[in-house]
Amino acid sequence: MTTSTPTYRPHSAHWGVFSAAWDGESLTVRPHPGDPDPNPLIDNFPGGLRHKARVTTPMVRRGWLERGPGPDATRGSDDYVPMAWDEVLDLLAAELRRVKDQHGAQTIFGGSYGWSSAGRFHHAQSQVHRFLNTTMGGYVRSVNSYSAGASGPMLPHVIGTMEEVARRNVTWEQIVEHTDVLLAFGGMALKNSRVASGGISKHVERDAMRQAAARGCRFVSISPLRSDLPDEAAFEWLAAVPNTDTALMLGLVHQIVSDGAHDRDFLARCCDGWDTFEDYLMGRSDGVAKSCTWAGPICGLPAQQLVALARSLVGKRVLVVVSHSLQRAEHGEQPVWMGAVLGAALGQLGLPGGGYNYALGTLAHYGKRNNAVPAAALPQGTNGVKDFIPVARISDMLLNPGQPFDYNGQRLVYPHIRLAYWAGGNPFHHHQDLNRLAAAFRTLDTFVVHEVAWTATARHADIVLPCTMTLEREDIGATPTDPLVVAMHRIAEPHGLARDDYDIFCDLAGRLDGLEAFSEGRSSREWLAHLYERTRHALEALGAEAPSFEEFWQRGEITLPQRDDDGGVLRALRSDPVAHALKTPSGKVQISSPTVAAFGYADCRPSCVAAACICAHGRASAVAGGQPTEHPAAQSARLRGPQPSQQAQGPRGLHPPPGGRVGSGHRRRRRRPALQRNRRLSRQRASQRRHARGRSAAAHRRLVRPGARHAGPHDVRARKPQRSDPRHRHLFAGAGLRRPADHRADRALRRSLAPHPGLRSTRSCRRLRKRQPAWITTTADRRKFYARRRIFSDECQCASLKCSKVGCRRKQAMASIRAS
Repeated sequence: MTTSTPTYRPHSAHWGVFSAAWDGESLTVRPHPGDPDPNPLIDNFPGGLRHKARVTTPMVRRGWLERGPGPDATRGSDDYVPMAWDEVLDLLAAELRRVKDQHGAQTIFGGSYGWSSAGRFHHAQSQVHRFLNTTMGGYVRSVNSYSAGASGPMLPHVIGTMEEVARRNVTWEQIVEHTDVLLAFGGMALKNSRVASGGISKHVERDAMRQAAARGCRFVSISPLRSDLPDEAAFEWLAAVPNTDTALMLGLVHQIVSDGAHDRDFLARCCDGWDTFEDYLMGRSDGVAKSCTWAGPICGLPAQQLVALARSLVGKRVLVVVSHSLQRAEHGEQPVWMGAVLGAALGQLGLPGGGYNYALGTLAHYGKRNNAVPAAALPQGTNGVKDFIPVARISDMLLNPGQPFDYNGQRLVYPHIRLAYWAGGNPFHHHQDLNRLAAAFRTLDTFVVHEVAWTATARHADIVLPCTMTLEREDIGATPTDPLVVAMHRIAEPHGLARDDYDIFCDLAGRLDGLEAFSEGRSSREWLAHLYERTRHALEALGAEAPSFEEFWQRGEITLPQRDDDGGVLRALRSDPVAHALKTPSGKVQISSPTVAAFGYADCRPSCVAAACICAHGRASAVAGGQPTEHPAAQSARLRGPQPSQQAQGPRGLHPPPGGRVGSGHRRRRRRPALQRNRRLSRQRASQRRHARGRSAAAHRRLVRPGARHAGPHDVRARKPQRSDPRHRHLFAGAGLRRPADHRADRALRRSLAPHPGLRSTRSCRRLRKRQPAWITTTADRRKFYARRRIFSDECQCASLKCSKVGCRRKQAMASIRAS
């Protein structure tokens, strides 16, 4: 008996190009042969294609079906009624018509944030935007991204757009050939550059770092996490206190200026506002010089280490990289702005492999050359509604209709949203304060979601429409910085009653008399051929090979020509500041910005704001005279504006920080709704393990977690970590401070591992498995506990620390626990 060889067909996803074969029961995938470092995430496709969490039929929430549209407290906990496609589309079309007729298109929110498919036609966000524009007359949109909510609005005022500073700037090729020192504020973790919106055919970051390090490039990672740079970079690690990067940069620049090593000519030719900034830097405006001696205690690093670092940059080709994580904090614009100032002070902006690059290493298509021809993209039509919100304000908008808010120097008003339409995204995956988000969705009249699986967003929807996943449809994969255009073949048939987003919107548009405007009379395959023609005509204009759509589809891929690595707008500015002026008000790099100053915000230049420079343990910067200060009200994230959620004050009248990450790489612990809690954990376990001060162990972990924001110096949550406490050893490791003596650490470990009153018996492995002792208050404690249990269970019958039997191997167990 012979078995047929599976037919592999090309496809693409956000984590890489691959091919796959489906035999009706099992799926096999293999990476693209040209990818030097394939992403193992493609191996998740076999488990996801027919997963039990897939939405298989249209569903309508019972409460919405019985009581009609309107705010509903049961949204998120109600059950669903399956319906036929025609029935549910009739209901949805009637509701869309009702909302538009009674309230207008300005009450429909269609931001629909999410990456969805890597394909350019079936990209769900593009599909829903086109439908709402062509059929409903428009919608309330969202701007910017969760990744760059602060830097996105700020960078154009200072140096250039995200496209110019992050994508069309320094490339990995330049780094390999030219860079002498790379300062990575927030690190450049490879886990981030494993993905790219629209797909990627070559993951080059690991090899580029290895080649640059072998040539002699010095990588310096300024991050609380050592893993934020790979070992291939052979990097130096400075574990600065989270959210103090601006102070560290100020100290470096102060030292460079004090030594007279700053590039005065470049600052005069290509920059604007240096004199104002220098007065602040040297302390002439506020009496506090931002020296390394000032910055060291704030950052948790020795001042002499900062001095040596600053002096080592002079005369070298230096690239300053700032990650997304730095701006996901209060006053997050400051380190992004200050990074550009550091590159300018060194005179490195615009040099090959030098200067400033925002978010390099964050996504796989950053640091690459641009294609010489455009990639296919679905036109979305014209939006007739002018209202918009910053993308992370969905909760604020729904809970505060009609209330004003600040954004990028504007005073805007939240619209009153009646219906939200989401396709291809899951805000519960990335939004801050998920309980508040769930409450916000309950205020809607109707919430419509297209989904492949029962995500938390789908469980809060009134109407859930099952759509196909990427392997179940045809598309074209392409991005502006990857030369490979991929013919994304259908690998498997749609699961259950799932349909393409395009087909769903066509049926809806037909019911709303908008089919011709939406579809233009084309099927999905005809749209693919139509979009490809734009690329083919551009190839012909360049004299390059331009195969027909049928030939391209049969081949599976084509390679586009790319532009020369010209260094983008910063190199052009350096060559001729007059002929190649930036799009900033002065046409130069804005060290200080009169435009931002006119907004009336308190921090209108790169500076170490007191609230931003209070470290994780309650210390304050010398900006406030070295004294702990209260956080200024409504000053978090000025360019994206204060969030109404900050109206509720914390202990001692301090305002809680905005959502998102805190500091350099630490994500704020979020209280997840019951829908997303891990059902494998006991609901009573946390309440049974009480801390000595009456809190649960989980609550205590949140209070002392590194990178968390503390209330003040007198609050128990602001207590300084003890070097002798094994739970806090990682805060001092690599920070240039003296580590605790080994005997002190060993003594603390022995005390923590001693029999505790909270543990009824340590002589039974069976009881040990059933109950965790009360001394377990951190993840590290839990690891030590399970390491001890595992060793004792294998080697000893009694599991007692006082056992004298040879088989107990107590000494080996203690050594293993200390090592872990």
